[in-house]
Amino acid sequence: MSDVRYEVDGHVGIVTLDRPEVHNALRRRTYDELTELVRTTSARVLVVTGAGRSFCSGDDVRELMGSGDTPPRPEPRLTPAADALLHTDVPVIAAVNGPAVGWGMELALVADLRIAATSARFGELFVKRGLCSDVAGIARLAQLVGRERAAELLLTGEVIDAERAERIGLVGRVVPDDALLSTAVERAQAIAANPPLAVAALKRGLRRALDPDWHDLGTWVSTALGDLFATEDHREGVRSFLEKREPHYVGR
Repeated sequence: MSDVRYEVDGHVGIVTLDRPEVHNALRRRTYDELTELVRTTSARVLVVTGAGRSFCSGDDVRELMGSGDTPPRPEPRLTPAADALLHTDVPVIAAVNGPAVGWGMELALVADLRIAATSARFGELFVKRGLCSDVAGIARLAQLVGRERAAELLLTGEVIDAERAERIGLVGRVVPDDALLSTAVERAQAIAANPPLAVAALKRGLRRALDPDWHDLGTWVSTALGDLFATEDHREGVRSFLEKREPHYVGR
């Protein structure tokens, strides 16, 4: 059974993370399926959402880091899923239907538009695991909300609600939960009705005007994560999460 469900409505592709029993946590297979889908889609616009009550709870800690051992040092590169989403010329709309935390928030950030349900929550939780965020949290978040608010969210790991997310510019609009997907698909259809070559050119232009060198930043992030994965604080962050207790960090 696939971790990612894909449906087509005209020229709009609807991508649904489909692991509701774990709040759509991302395991290696989920990342691979999402990457392949984005790179091969023939849709003119993609809408990304989550099954059940959550958008995405981030990495599946039990699969990726649950052993308590130091994970293998990551290859110094941009995360393939982030690479696919950041460099596609297909517009991406995130329909955020509940918590979007950790890499779930990264997934929302790499989208071109973010529409949130009133139940949506956003949090860059990496610092709570003794880690740094991926590229979108470092670069795209600051583009959207400014450096100071980005620093506050990154350094505290605070989770904010949809109303505050809209107020600071993290999302474009907030709608009732039962209107989320229809609103996102309607926006997607409006974009898909435009000339696709012009839409693709506009996406490339925005990248040229606003974005950093994602591959260079990705290499830095993966190198920093390799160092942080080896720390006692990272292991404590994971253990405390799995044991449902407050962490005790020691700075090493």
